[in-house]
Amino acid sequence: MATIIPKEQLQNGHLFQGDDFGGIPISFFWMQLPPEDGPNLHFHPYAEIFVILEGQATFTVGEDTIEVTAGNIVIGPAGVPHKFRQTGEDALKIITIHPSPHTIGTRVEE
Repeated sequence: MATIIPKEQLQNGHLFQGDDFGGIPISFFWMQLPPEDGPNLHFHPYAEIFVILEGQATFTVGEDTIEVTAGNIVIGPAGVPHKFRQTGEDALKIITIHPSPHTIGTRVEE
């Protein structure tokens, strides 16, 4: 039987932790960000997958800075510090996938 989860039931309305739903081995953030918003520099012990649904973002992954628009996927390697900022005129709609039943992150900058 399928499970349907309204977005409002996610942690803070945007965080799906697989542990909360029977130990599913995936977690994700489902976000819509205003201009210049995004997470600060951090890293994970696993690769993180970013699916850009709408808008534009500037990513910093390790030493690289790249512009990414809707319809693209970015993969941040495990252990490599990364961050992104919404840099387009429209809201950034993005899903960030963590191959873990709960998100694990270490902040590099506050």
